[in-house]
Amino acid sequence: MNERIYVVEDDENIQEIIKLALESNGYEIRQFDNAIDAIVAIHDDTPDMAIFDIMLPELDGISAIKKIRETNTTLPIMVLSAKDREIDKVKGLDSGCDDYMTKPFGVLELSARVRSLLRRTKKEEKLIKTADLSVDKSKHVIKKNGEQLELTHKEYQLLVYLIDNRERVVEREELLNNIWGYDFMGESRALDVHIRSLRSKLGDDGSHYIKTIRSVGYRFVGDQNV
Repeated sequence: MNERIYVVEDDENIQEIIKLALESNGYEIRQFDNAIDAIVAIHDDTPDMAIFDIMLPELDGISAIKKIRETNTTLPIMVLSAKDREIDKVKGLDSGCDDYMTKPFGVLELSARVRSLLRRTKKEEKLIKTADLSVDKSKHVIKKNGEQLELTHKEYQLLVYLIDNRERVVEREELLNNIWGYDFMGESRALDVHIRSLRSKLGDDGSHYIKTIRSVGYRFVGDQNV
């Protein structure tokens, strides 16, 4: 599923520029011309990110962000505004936004900032879903097709680490260092045993969830869309 971004902007021309720029990068865009409708939509169906103008009808962007932060502290929010004074930027950041960009803007920089913000916040996400797995970091629970997996603490840490770094191959030494610590750097057999046990509990044949990269390490490949 493409990442969804809500764009709150009352200028139709700027709306269209943002929409075209971000859709060309694969994002799903939903547009709002006022903050009140956007707040309701964020509450009912939270997106992956929101972009707010400050000067909006009925309720300004700064007040809207403060309202959102009363109940949602994790949603990535960017301000995109013509207000370019330092004090305006400070007010925007103090309101709870994660990034502040001024108009006029370049579409390449906008796209880069969106990617960067989503990357930063994704590393902190508490709930991760793949096609058939869900990881709730706040509860330390992993489910497969809705059924909770009975994992040991080390198995849980190992699977979460691989999923968090699913865009790359994770070397064996890195896993040993981060999961077991320096004292276990020479105990590579511990990693092999836990990988086998984890694959067994996942019903994995060695290629569907955790792929072995010979002489290097492992990579999570269970769902490229996560």
